[in-house]
Amino acid sequence: MLQYTQNRVEGIQGFEQKLNELGFGVGVRLLELTMWREKTIRREIRVLNILYFVHNVIWKALFGKQADALEKSTDNEDEYMICDNEPVASQFISVPKELAQFNCNAYVAGIVEGILHGCQCACRVTAHTVPQEGKPLRTIFLIKLDPDVLQREEALK
Repeated sequence: MLQYTQNRVEGIQGFEQKLNELGFGVGVRLLELTMWREKTIRREIRVLNILYFVHNVIWKALFGKQADALEKSTDNEDEYMICDNEPVASQFISVPKELAQFNCNAYVAGIVEGILHGCQCACRVTAHTVPQEGKPLRTIFLIKLDPDVLQREEALK
């Protein structure tokens, strides 16, 4: 999939955008499958509950483990972060030197974005590699919510 996508785009930004788009469709379908398997009739509409669902259930379904952390941004009210210290998606992919800034976890970010959109939680999800001592592949999935979602959340309180 990476090779196919790389041959059809120009630049790293276009490459990551295309992977994100491919992941979005997978995320929408994965939400339906997971809801059916969990036998959950009602979807969550509260932002924090949706994020806990992604952090626990979805991450276990995709990678066999929970995400390492779910954090709310201290700077921006509309930003959350899912942290994965050892992302499976980037462990077995070698990136050439000319694509050193490329982050293949853009695909996983697209999956998360698709799941959140399927739960009526419009947002933009991006993947950022933030190396830490002993964890060179640590990835932060930054979730930036749309203003409409925040207004809905306030109305529910």
